[in-house]
Amino acid sequence: MNPMTDEELAATVRAAQRGDAMAMAALVDELMPFVGTICGAIALQNGEDAAQEALIAVLRNLRRLEQPLALRGWVRTIATREAVRVARRARTETPLDEVPEARRGGAASPELGLEIRDQLERLDPEQRAVLVLRDLEGLGEQEVADLLRVPEGTVKSRLHRARARFRREWS
Repeated sequence: MNPMTDEELAATVRAAQRGDAMAMAALVDELMPFVGTICGAIALQNGEDAAQEALIAVLRNLRRLEQPLALRGWVRTIATREAVRVARRARTETPLDEVPEARRGGAASPELGLEIRDQLERLDPEQRAVLVLRDLEGLGEQEVADLLRVPEGTVKSRLHRARARFRREWS
């Protein structure tokens, strides 16, 4: 399935805002990979729970979205916040060897994926969120700060600590 164009997405959002169940289902199909990537990288083995919570929040609040073309940014904000919330709540995470094989990462080799996931697991959820948004999503530091509702200096320090710990633990 190809991603929707901006025009298709805006029309689908408007239809979903009017209560069209087919449009809501189409939005969930369109957004699930995007939300899953963000939530999986931040909430790790609880990523599916975070993604589900994020999609529920999106659908509940969709009528409040005034600019349909701002959907992806709005959804990124919701997904990030839900992923951090779920990760904080689940600080007593299951051991990595209990995580299903298919969810352990999409790196070139399974071993590398496990090593990366293990390193991410050692970071605090807040540090993981900053690292994912900055380095995987490609957002600027001010965008990350706005998204997480923290000062830019906090983003910089969390990012510095997350990268340093990741490098230290990796070697």
